[in-house]
Amino acid sequence: MNNALVSTSAAVLPVPGEQLDHYLREIYRIPVLSAERERELALRLRDQGDLDAARELVLSHLRFVVKIARGYSGYGLPLSDLIQEGGIGLMKAVKRFDPDFGVRLVSFAVHWIKAEIHEFILRNWRIVKVATTKAQRKLFFNLRSSKKRLGWFNREEVESVAADLGVSPETVVEMESRMSGQDLSFDPVSPAEDDDGNWTPSTYLATPAAVDPAQQLEQSDWEDRHSEQLREALAQLDERDRVILEQRWLSDRKATLHQLAERFGVSAERIRQLEKNAIGKLKKQMA
Repeated sequence: MNNALVSTSAAVLPVPGEQLDHYLREIYRIPVLSAERERELALRLRDQGDLDAARELVLSHLRFVVKIARGYSGYGLPLSDLIQEGGIGLMKAVKRFDPDFGVRLVSFAVHWIKAEIHEFILRNWRIVKVATTKAQRKLFFNLRSSKKRLGWFNREEVESVAADLGVSPETVVEMESRMSGQDLSFDPVSPAEDDDGNWTPSTYLATPAAVDPAQQLEQSDWEDRHSEQLREALAQLDERDRVILEQRWLSDRKATLHQLAERFGVSAERIRQLEKNAIGKLKKQMA
């Protein structure tokens, strides 16, 4: 019944789009339910799975979704999208609402409506996620309202906000920095469109394949020298120590301690001790 409620409601509800004014006029024509009518519909939905009752409950509360969504207009996202996400939260609330809770549906639904809008904002406000932990999410939706002036927080303001929101001062500073940043196109735009096109990341960030030939040669020489030192150091070990190191560290199919213990007729603990001693010898010789 729960899945059917969401799919059926989504199919018949008005959807805010380009004609947002028309959508708002339509939903404000829908009357607000009395407490008695709301309880009657909620009981029909809970006890009988009545989808018509669910639809009426949702439609009559869309005006409250709009009111909540308007409070998030400062994040630069389309109001129609915020309303639509809030509507999803409303449907989830209706499906979980029990009239025996002793509260009105609008009070119960606020949490679900805000939760969906919050998730939508966090997914779309920046290309790179700005809030992942619970503390960061809490800060994200409270930091703007905590600012009393333009510009960065001073230390006193940081500590005050941290105390009010129950987070560390470091978390406040980090989130303020994240929210102050802007998305930047990786590829340059046409010079005719933007005089600052040469400052896009693609013009100054090196790729792994674009290494200086001198650096490549230096790296290759260092690796060759390191390999030669390793071969010389291994050659100075006795045969047993050399085999243990080769089988444990240099082979594609590394041997276990027990396999080597069986080969040399000693315990696995003895092989571990020999391995440790051989590594110590190897490091000393290579130094």
